[in-house]
Amino acid sequence: MTIQESATGSDMSDPDLFDPPVNEPYSSDLLSKKGTLLGVIGAGLGSGILVLLGWIILKRVDLPAFSTSMVLRALATACTVAILVIVGGLLLWWLLDEQRADVRRRKDTTDTHTPPLQLRRPRWRVWLTHALCYVAPGGIVLSSTGIPLAASRLYLEGLQVDQGFRTQFLTRMAENLSLRDMNYIDMPSYYPAGWFWLGGRLANLLGIPGWEVYQPWAIISIAMAGSILVPLWQRITGSLAAGTAIALVSTCIVLVMTAEEPYAAIVALGAPAATILARRALLGSRWCIVAVLLYLGVSATMYTLFTALIAASVVLFAAVAALWESRSWRPLLRLFIIGCGSLLIAATVWGPFLWGRLHSDVTSRSTANHYLPQAGTELPIPFLAPSVLGVLCFIGLVYIVVRSLDRDVRALGLGLVVFYLWAVASMVVTLAGSTLLGFRIDTIIVLQLATAGVLAIAEFRLVGVERLYPERMSPRLSRTITILMMVLLLGGGVHYAQSIPSRNQSSIDHAYSDTDGYGERADRFTGDAGQYYKEINAFILDHGRDPADTVVQTDERDFLSLYPYYGFQAATSHYANPLGDFSKRNQAIEDWARGSWDNLADPQAFTRSLDSAPWRAPDVFVFRGSVDDAKDGWKTHISEDIYPNNPNVRFQAMHFNPKSFTAPGAPWDVKEVGPFVVVVRTHA
Repeated sequence: MTIQESATGSDMSDPDLFDPPVNEPYSSDLLSKKGTLLGVIGAGLGSGILVLLGWIILKRVDLPAFSTSMVLRALATACTVAILVIVGGLLLWWLLDEQRADVRRRKDTTDTHTPPLQLRRPRWRVWLTHALCYVAPGGIVLSSTGIPLAASRLYLEGLQVDQGFRTQFLTRMAENLSLRDMNYIDMPSYYPAGWFWLGGRLANLLGIPGWEVYQPWAIISIAMAGSILVPLWQRITGSLAAGTAIALVSTCIVLVMTAEEPYAAIVALGAPAATILARRALLGSRWCIVAVLLYLGVSATMYTLFTALIAASVVLFAAVAALWESRSWRPLLRLFIIGCGSLLIAATVWGPFLWGRLHSDVTSRSTANHYLPQAGTELPIPFLAPSVLGVLCFIGLVYIVVRSLDRDVRALGLGLVVFYLWAVASMVVTLAGSTLLGFRIDTIIVLQLATAGVLAIAEFRLVGVERLYPERMSPRLSRTITILMMVLLLGGGVHYAQSIPSRNQSSIDHAYSDTDGYGERADRFTGDAGQYYKEINAFILDHGRDPADTVVQTDERDFLSLYPYYGFQAATSHYANPLGDFSKRNQAIEDWARGSWDNLADPQAFTRSLDSAPWRAPDVFVFRGSVDDAKDGWKTHISEDIYPNNPNVRFQAMHFNPKSFTAPGAPWDVKEVGPFVVVVRTHA
């Protein structure tokens, strides 16, 4: 199978480069534009609904924890194998049909310009094959990730580190239709809110808290994105089998490499297709212009890093198209259209923040890029890995080099070059005191190479063997080779897909060992300090405080992840909104803590100091300590960015004098809850 256009296709002569040439061997599977659109909608909605129903069923069954039993592991493997075997069997049957029809065509005519193969299959099998292929990626997501998490309410990584911030954002979006900041009150969101806003609407639909919807929404959204790839790649390649294979491989890869960040996984899944569609768009395909414009715009509302990578690739493609392929200015005009259209879509999410930035005198900057782990100091070389995926990536690399004259394959290669250049640039930028988060792009590199690998195998099966041994290639031998290759590919797919739960073992364990919003651990052990959060929340609500209008100062990030209170200060600067003035807030907290032992020991003076701050003052404090511990005080922490050190965060304890809250006349109500001291302001 080849995705190269006909030799006569060019910027001027081929008005719609979205179509492969009519003499392509797999063109019998080619979808029309309308069929592609309906296929994308049907695959996305169908997969999402089926996965949601599957998730609901799993939650109705009493299952043991993944971390303490092998039951879920066995069930996940059985379902994964069943999906791959059924889909693989249907596709093998599909391919053998085409081979038999091809043999008949060759016997009936010697005309090399014969139209595409017209196969007559039973209608029920056509519909069944398409339906199962279109939802198969969603099934893999449910079997390999949904089933292992079935006995937990939390998603991969639980509430650990970055997942705590993401959960906090989803909790916020479930309570707001507007794009509010995840932490600071009266502030537009800085972090791209697209995925989280939609997740909030699903939480409202299901009637569950935002933190609890993280798991189903992550599984459903990845499933929908993976399934959409099937009709999309079927349109690009003209092959249902190749489209399904690429979608399944891509889905398995993101489930291993970036499933804990579902919105990034969604954007990454579309990257290889976007590189091919971008090249075709720049050479004149109106449908591709719309597709790339929508992809870049929507992805910018979810995850800017991968969006920037693809956008950089599109710019390179435009330069190549203008200077070499078409030698005209038209690709630059199309680039301008794509850029403007995608920016308008992105503005639906970024607009409020940019407007706020323009009208704010805050000068602080984001430190989100201040992170350089060891992975960010090395280039990912997946094609040398001794694994099934490594072999596939190696085949893909060879294919990109050997077939570089094919403009679509060359687009995959140029995209790969951009990704590697970004990784190198990220290392160089460290000299300027930042990074480009190069350690995160290994996923998109692997996807690019693996996609090329699938295309290479499909093309070799179709024409490679016959070109090498044309005189020995009988119909029976051709069928045997097809069956053998399908068995080998299916075996490799099962080997990799069934290992997904094991590869995510640590992340799954956290989902079972972290304490959820109901104060429970899914592995049924006693919860940590988070089990007291319900009582803290009840104490705050008893004072008439509405979470949507209450600011809490605490270093208990998990409390803010599980309950929709606003935080006075973000846990770290890396997820903090630049409009929030993170450093100055830190200084204010430090001044209040020190002053509480001196000039702010009087509750009235302390309260006046809070109210004089340029931000909304805390209505609630949640400390660690004891009500009776007046000597050491009540403790909270502030964090500080210490990049380029690794770890890049340093925490400093702040001790507050209890007298500032408990002396006579203090406008505060105090209660000890487990290891916490909760202080709620009673009046202004």
